[in-house]
Amino acid sequence: MKYLIDFIETKDVSKASIFKHLKCTREEAELIQYVCRRYVKGIEEISVLELLQDKFSQPGYAYLKKLDVVKNLLDLGWFIQMSFGQVKAHETSQLELLNTSITPSISLLRLLEEGSLELSLPEVKPYTDHLEYLQDQFDMVALLHKIATFKQGFADNSLSIGRLKNKLTLLTKRIEERVKITETAIVVEEFFSEKQLDEKEQRIFLALLKEEYSGGEGQFRDMNTLIELISFDEYEKIKNRALLEDGAKLITEGIIDYEEILNMFGGVSRSFYLQEEVMQRIIHPKKKKKVTKLKLDALVQEQELFEYLKPVTTLDDVVLHPKTRETLNNVVKQVDKEVFKKLKEWGIKDKRKGIDARIIFYGAAGTGKTMTAMSLAKTLKRPILSFDCSKILSMYVGESEKNVRRIFDDFKELSRKAKVDPILLLNEADQFLSSRSEGAGSSADKMHNQMQNIFLEQIEKFEGILIATTNLLGNIDKAFSRRFNYKIEFKKPGKKQRLRLWQFMLPEKADYDEGFNVEALSKYELTGGQINLVIKNTAYKVAVREESVFSNQDFLEEIEKEMGSSFDGAKSMGFKV
Repeated sequence: MKYLIDFIETKDVSKASIFKHLKCTREEAELIQYVCRRYVKGIEEISVLELLQDKFSQPGYAYLKKLDVVKNLLDLGWFIQMSFGQVKAHETSQLELLNTSITPSISLLRLLEEGSLELSLPEVKPYTDHLEYLQDQFDMVALLHKIATFKQGFADNSLSIGRLKNKLTLLTKRIEERVKITETAIVVEEFFSEKQLDEKEQRIFLALLKEEYSGGEGQFRDMNTLIELISFDEYEKIKNRALLEDGAKLITEGIIDYEEILNMFGGVSRSFYLQEEVMQRIIHPKKKKKVTKLKLDALVQEQELFEYLKPVTTLDDVVLHPKTRETLNNVVKQVDKEVFKKLKEWGIKDKRKGIDARIIFYGAAGTGKTMTAMSLAKTLKRPILSFDCSKILSMYVGESEKNVRRIFDDFKELSRKAKVDPILLLNEADQFLSSRSEGAGSSADKMHNQMQNIFLEQIEKFEGILIATTNLLGNIDKAFSRRFNYKIEFKKPGKKQRLRLWQFMLPEKADYDEGFNVEALSKYELTGGQINLVIKNTAYKVAVREESVFSNQDFLEEIEKEMGSSFDGAKSMGFKV
């Protein structure tokens, strides 16, 4: 007991052997000395008010100015605050301390008995691998969790928030020192630097990573638990919720995601987790990245239902009516994080962060419906799968209803296997969208109605982007019309649009005679698809000549054939500008 006796007997407390370990001021050490002298006489507790009045006996209420001294000693972990004989583990304000009692903490008693509480930290050495680094970081998360439980009043009596915070500081500093002298790359540190995560975002990440490694019961997945780890008071808890809300960096950059779970009280709580690709990158840093997902185009080749389209143009490359472009721009902007945040707050969108759009493109053949769908896909950097709806009726009678479901089931399965969100394009969907037959009708009518009902049901449940093209909108069933939130008409181009189409489609490297006048060609009312066809047919004709020079007459001959023929229904993928 030499350290204890030395401490309570010495007149100059700063000369006591344990003074340097207290890491406090001389005034604070004298308060500790006063409490310890009473303790060894059998007085276990002392009220804060009595302590201050005894030690700082000044006129009036000047002793109240010394409340911060007691508060600091509580934070350092040398005192424990008592209330009716029970340890109070939560943090309190200074005035709350006045009518409570304090007693020496177990940490202080150990120091008085052993003479030192210094941690025997091993020599600072470089990390040998990322697992050694993660062990230190996971210890740091465990300390944060202990501090959080202490503040909530669930800590063991032997714990001290001040000592825990001191340990946290030492461990954090030690991690920084080891990282500095480690020459080999540490994948987690590289990831933090790449994503420019701040300290609080890093701690959320590490807590979720600890959960993945430990295979625990999910104690660090809960939103409130994660916020507790990075918050030291109620104000910070409110402020830090923004780090786990929709629109936060960790979520928008695809680092973490969450599931919403209905709890036993009828409320909804969030359970967070690391995204699969991020987790694999951290857990297996030396493993070369393999393409674990199957390529969509390869999967499509193994089935007969869908065609995999390869867009070459974006929405900026096609001639569109201003209203059409505005509507499509609004669809594209659904991926903007600020737009999504507003829609989520208004209750318009749920957790799904992708685009939800069911669109009808309607208009004459050759007006660019299919190409616009493809250009939308390229703008959004999404693959696109096309289904020709006329295939349904070619199936055996009685099988059509089953095949309607198959369209959507197979589409979901392909998306799942490829781990992508393609756009579903239903070309020539007139038979699905047309008004249903009333009355009993023939068996064919019943089959057709049943097929449409199933189609209607699948449209209702569809998540993502679905585009249906049709030539006629006037015959569409009202039930279908309500399910599509965008209906976009594709009109035949006007003279100005036709001129632009001619100018962009004409071969750039070809020779034209002196009298060539492209404006004269634009006066003919052709669709973009027809202009494309006329240019190709003219090129075939001119290419076989010895002098391959284009003239207006060459084009006029093909225009006359096109306008006089029944080729309006000629299929074209659209037009590029």
